[in-house]
Amino acid sequence: MTFNKDIAFNGMFWSLYFLYQWLGLASLYGDYNGYFINACMALPVSLVFSILAVHVFFRRYYQKGRKTAFWLAVIVSSCLLLLIRRYFNYYIIYPRYFPMALNMPLFSAGKFLVDFVNLYAISSLYALYYSLRYWYQEKHRVQELLQQRTLAELDLLKSQVQPHFVFNTLNNIYGTALKTSPETAALIAHLSGFLSYNLYDASKNTIALTAEIDYIKSYIELQKNRYGSRVDIAINILGEIDDLRLAPLLLLPLVENCFKHGVGDSIDKSWVRIDVARQADRFSITIENSCDGATKQATSDNGGIGLANVKKRLQLIYPGKHGLKIIQGQNSYLVILEIQIEGNDQVFDS
Repeated sequence: MTFNKDIAFNGMFWSLYFLYQWLGLASLYGDYNGYFINACMALPVSLVFSILAVHVFFRRYYQKGRKTAFWLAVIVSSCLLLLIRRYFNYYIIYPRYFPMALNMPLFSAGKFLVDFVNLYAISSLYALYYSLRYWYQEKHRVQELLQQRTLAELDLLKSQVQPHFVFNTLNNIYGTALKTSPETAALIAHLSGFLSYNLYDASKNTIALTAEIDYIKSYIELQKNRYGSRVDIAINILGEIDDLRLAPLLLLPLVENCFKHGVGDSIDKSWVRIDVARQADRFSITIENSCDGATKQATSDNGGIGLANVKKRLQLIYPGKHGLKIIQGQNSYLVILEIQIEGNDQVFDS
């Protein structure tokens, strides 16, 4: 959709610019053939410079805080393009169509200044469209994020029917179970930790990554009680992650998916691998599970956030700062989530 809008805008914008350079100027001087050639020369220079400035230099340098590099690239590219155009005009176009223009020297400061101002004027109009569109998209994203958060908080309130009573009752049962059945007590402890996270931490903007992993571990322990020796589960932490944070409840749907459509659908022994790794500019969570070759792993939204909503939350909370890859293999299902570490200027393409 955005691509189609870009095509339509660029087609209309540069067509109007071409008509202005041709018909607008030709109507003043009466030389339609000569100014048609002039428009054909002006259009490529303005188009190439505008695309470089807005879509390449701005994203590669300005958005990453390298403002000096941005302005240097803009000035150098504009000077080079104008010099190329000036040489071509002076030695090819002017002798044939505008011989009177040869009275002006090749390196005319006045002519160069006029071309420089005209080039920056048209590129500024071009950039204005994308600036306004970016502003509108950011405003819409913030509004949608607030709406999603409000709905999530309402859903959380609906689910919290006497939460303190339930939580305290579980702790009392845990104390009793310790005396009679340590295994049952351990399960109650995991369930208590699972509920505690949902009640007290899930509504926060961010949570420590270690807390999110502990939450996942409680969920896994409850699932291990269900599947027993049928499933082999490993969680590997690669690197120091104590200082990392992320939005809560992002990982559970991905892990839940392993059991609902991988382990749960398998009649043989199955496995789940979770790797958490840290790089210089990002951290990654890799979740992989075995699955039957004939089974197409899917995601159920019944009672959970669902993979589709995880994607939506990632787009809202980490726009341009995350990567999510899903690979369906013959006998495995792999999800790789990467999130930029706060304060780094890396921008993801996904």
